[in-house]
Amino acid sequence: MKVILFDIDTLRADHMGCYGYGRNTTPVMDGIAKDGVCFDRYYCPNAPCLPSRASMVTGLYGIHNGIVGHGGTAADLRLQGESRSFTDLVSENGLFMQFKRAGLHTVSFSSFAERHSAWWFLSGLDEYYNPGLRGGESADMVTPAVLNWLERNREMEDWFLHVHYWDPHTPYRTPEGIKSRFQDEPLPDDWITDEIFEEHLRHIGPHGANEINMWNDETFSRWPKHPGSLKTRGDAKHFIDLYDDSVRFTDDNIGLIVAWLKEHGLYGDDLAIIITADHGEDLGEFGVYGEHGMADEPVCHIPLIIKWPGTEGGRRIKGFYDNTDLLPTVKELLGTETFGDYRYDGVSFKEPLLGGKECGRSAAVLTQCAHVCQRSVRFDHYIYIRTIHGGYHLLPEEMVFDLDCDPHQLHNLAEEQPELCGRGARMLLEWTERMMKQSDSDRDPMWTVMREGGPEHCRGRLEAYEKRLEETGRAYGIPLLKEQYREEFRGQE
Repeated sequence: MKVILFDIDTLRADHMGCYGYGRNTTPVMDGIAKDGVCFDRYYCPNAPCLPSRASMVTGLYGIHNGIVGHGGTAADLRLQGESRSFTDLVSENGLFMQFKRAGLHTVSFSSFAERHSAWWFLSGLDEYYNPGLRGGESADMVTPAVLNWLERNREMEDWFLHVHYWDPHTPYRTPEGIKSRFQDEPLPDDWITDEIFEEHLRHIGPHGANEINMWNDETFSRWPKHPGSLKTRGDAKHFIDLYDDSVRFTDDNIGLIVAWLKEHGLYGDDLAIIITADHGEDLGEFGVYGEHGMADEPVCHIPLIIKWPGTEGGRRIKGFYDNTDLLPTVKELLGTETFGDYRYDGVSFKEPLLGGKECGRSAAVLTQCAHVCQRSVRFDHYIYIRTIHGGYHLLPEEMVFDLDCDPHQLHNLAEEQPELCGRGARMLLEWTERMMKQSDSDRDPMWTVMREGGPEHCRGRLEAYEKRLEETGRAYGIPLLKEQYREEFRGQE
């Protein structure tokens, strides 16, 4: 058997053709979706990059594996402790280990482990190709290495390749000589009106139109296409064009690999392809551009496309699933055994994948603690978002949006429909209590993040950002920040 997992950073599901996007950003992946199964409501339960891949590889939510942020205690897997044997249970039961245990030769093309000091990510791999730029590489640096490996190992019977592309992650980085595919094409959903963009120019908080580079408008010679700020609505459109260009460039590179497989007779029933992402991206939602810093729909709704031997192509699965489910599904498909006393949070979706009964959840719980501290729940056609720390955005404690009619989360229904807030809050409370009852720790790592100074990407930024607001004519926001984050302002006095 041969398996390729295309792990695409920051791929927002609704910017793919197979998820309804009006631009031709993903023709190759759309073709694979026609040959396989597409999951309509698949979620990243712990955003962004590091927590998400920790959930995918361990099959555990961050509240159990300990990783919910990008720094501090909550950026490391919890130690197994006294019960640890010669090897630990997470390493022995992780995603890549299942393919190795099933007899496949396992290879990863990724710099993720080095970027985040996440060396546990390599467990189960026989080979590891690291481009060495800690996420700064583009797809045209990765694809040749994959093709070279395939050429050298074309006679090998059983292998698993993890191919990681960073290109849709900021800074958007299609090679300098490649012209935009979309600059002369209107946006399929031109929701950022003049009025909305004016609000974005007044936005308080990092990664807004005035500070694409999170806290300032600096640009970098290495990535000349990526702007430092957006001055006009046209600039905002250009920025989204750049994102779509990076998605298409990734798709083109996947196409090179798929073409090689077809040319050599390997794109058949014996080949499995999995396409997914760690998280999506906000592209104007909440006034945020080019960041994956919320526990909201654009950030947490991710694609999952699976072409697996024995599956009927062209089907769509409608239930709620999240990336902890991938590992137990792979285990069941491969027939591997669990090592020791290890319990996954995820639930196998083998049955619906192979054409059987749906087994999705009634809701998906989402957590973000790297840029903000939020916990959300996605249910029916709503998302309820509860903010503990707003990351220096001026966010209310409770928000709820009807995504069927408000996909960009413009109209908070919290005051109009408090019963939705009550329903969402209860679901979060019940989920948290259930998770903590199952935990071998008495600590919810979200509160560890709060006790250690808040989200990693905000720590120590307040004073400098206050000056930035003064310099850019947004001093009106300083007293509002001081009111919402009074304890942190008091701490710097």
